[in-house]
Amino acid sequence: MATVREKAEALNLSAFQSPAQRPPGFSVAQKPFGATYVWSSIINTLQTQVEVKKRRHHLKRHNDCFVGSEAVDVIFSHLMQNKYFGDVDIPRAKVVRVCQALMDYKVFEAVPTKVFRKDKKPTFEDSSCSLYRFTTIPNQDSQLGKENKLCSPSGYADVLFKSSDMRSASLEDLWENLSLKPANSPHVNISATLSPHVINEVWQEETIGRLLQLIDLPLLDSLLKRQEMIPKVTQPKRQPDLVNNRNYLDRGILKAYSDSQEDEWLSSAIDCLEYLPDQMVVDISRNFPEQPDRIDLVKELLFDAISKYYSSREPLLNHLSDVHNGIAELLVNGKTEIALEATQLFLKLLDSQNREEFRRLLYFMAVAAHPSEFKLQQESDNRMVVKRIFSKAIVHNKNLSKGKTDLLVLFLMDHQKDVFKIPGTLHKIVSVKLMDIQKGRDPNRDTGYIYCQRIDRSDYSDRTRKTTKDELLNLLKNIDEDSKLSTKEKKKLLGQFYKCHPDVFIEYFGD
Repeated sequence: MATVREKAEALNLSAFQSPAQRPPGFSVAQKPFGATYVWSSIINTLQTQVEVKKRRHHLKRHNDCFVGSEAVDVIFSHLMQNKYFGDVDIPRAKVVRVCQALMDYKVFEAVPTKVFRKDKKPTFEDSSCSLYRFTTIPNQDSQLGKENKLCSPSGYADVLFKSSDMRSASLEDLWENLSLKPANSPHVNISATLSPHVINEVWQEETIGRLLQLIDLPLLDSLLKRQEMIPKVTQPKRQPDLVNNRNYLDRGILKAYSDSQEDEWLSSAIDCLEYLPDQMVVDISRNFPEQPDRIDLVKELLFDAISKYYSSREPLLNHLSDVHNGIAELLVNGKTEIALEATQLFLKLLDSQNREEFRRLLYFMAVAAHPSEFKLQQESDNRMVVKRIFSKAIVHNKNLSKGKTDLLVLFLMDHQKDVFKIPGTLHKIVSVKLMDIQKGRDPNRDTGYIYCQRIDRSDYSDRTRKTTKDELLNLLKNIDEDSKLSTKEKKKLLGQFYKCHPDVFIEYFGD
């Protein structure tokens, strides 16, 4: 362990806090170089997650483009998940201003640029009709310019903070000074007139509404009272400061070792350790291999500790069992896209702490399950080992068969990069409803969901007769074409059908 401690001392890691132990008001941007880190993270997320492809605009096709609304969705989702500024509300309008700032500093440009006059500043539009393309950083080395490659996120961040008007300002200062007025409309700032409670209620209401549209739930009580059913995470007992300092040091040492290896497996495992009790982390530190280069022994130690912890605690998704059944049923029927959106909505209903813990665990599971990674058990496939060990840590639903449980867990692992995104449909519906509330209009005038439509009595009667007749004809066809029925059985069924519905029988067989 001495080698690892030396690395930790070299990095000046005397204390290290986990997300669950951070003091109130903690912000990544308050840390040294935090602003550069957050901007780099935003740019990297945008570059890797937004859909870039050939698109049509004004009867012309443009290569390697993305639309403005999708860029806002990606950044909005990234900020909501990572909570760089703590539990603060981030309106969509402010994300639009972030996109405007990125465009001002040439991270991307509008397409086609000829629609803008040279003396007019391009304006970012949160629209599915506005096209944008990533650019290279000006004044980079000539080789980069010749190859026309995208600059790295850190390169963009350097340019952002080398400019005179940003050099002395932190990211939070810039964030605070960004105008909340949307770039392409005179709308009033929603958060200035609506309380966080109202905004959260709208998000919850619309999330549940969309979920009900995708999944047929027999009872709504568990869904509407979800907050009462979410298991509370037991907080560790407060220890003396000396013990806390030792725990922080152990966590810092493990983090330093992970950073020095540049191994995705180790990095994801160390992130999960931040939710483990202090004593387990101390035990890991004490049992750390004497040869730090024996990465296989390190991974075995970490995997055993993580699996032991999650096998003895309440499942992270042990609520809303009817939703589990609904998503599993969608998967069984091959409706993967609908199941993905339903999962995104379901996870949106989690509180922020459980959501983040589950995100880290699922990421670790996905990495550890890869066949090219460290072999967890010699006689079994990594994917099956991870599924078997962590299934009960995710969901333990007595009403869900083992087959459907396995299918659900494997689906979550395979789509771990997508399940925590917020659906664009939900973004749009919430934005419209909040704007209606802010302007004093009826927020329910257009909910975005259509469950039924009023029709007159005669139309209802006509549709009833037509639907009944169509189903009877379909039933008669099935009887007539069923090769498994004997001649005697078929004759008997056809006779019964003719006795009850002679008109349909005659229409099908003729006179």
